[in-house]
Amino acid sequence: MAMTWDQVVAMATALPGVEEGTWWRSPGLKVGGKGFARLRDEAEGGLALLCEPAEKEALLTCGDPTFYTTPHYDGHPYILIDLDAVDPQQLAELIDSAWWLRAPAKLRRARQGA
Repeated sequence: MAMTWDQVVAMATALPGVEEGTWWRSPGLKVGGKGFARLRDEAEGGLALLCEPAEKEALLTCGDPTFYTTPHYDGHPYILIDLDAVDPQQLAELIDSAWWLRAPAKLRRARQGA
């Protein structure tokens, strides 16, 4: 089942402080004014999502073509995701992880206490 940008937005905005807007002239998601995901309209398309470098490496080496990179993203903590192929539950977990990496400390503390 293909995921849409609207579904990605719904998943992300369920998290505290997430706002939809633009980032690098494309649809994006921010928390605390800082971007953590954007819908790429470049030739390769996909979703660019913030992640830990070790997680990026693991996703790229697992052999699942859902996860990929381009030379532009080499060395950066972003994984590219094929929304037509990604498992919704896995995407939700990756979005949650990206939120934790980018959210301000105050939001992270409030969420831990909830």
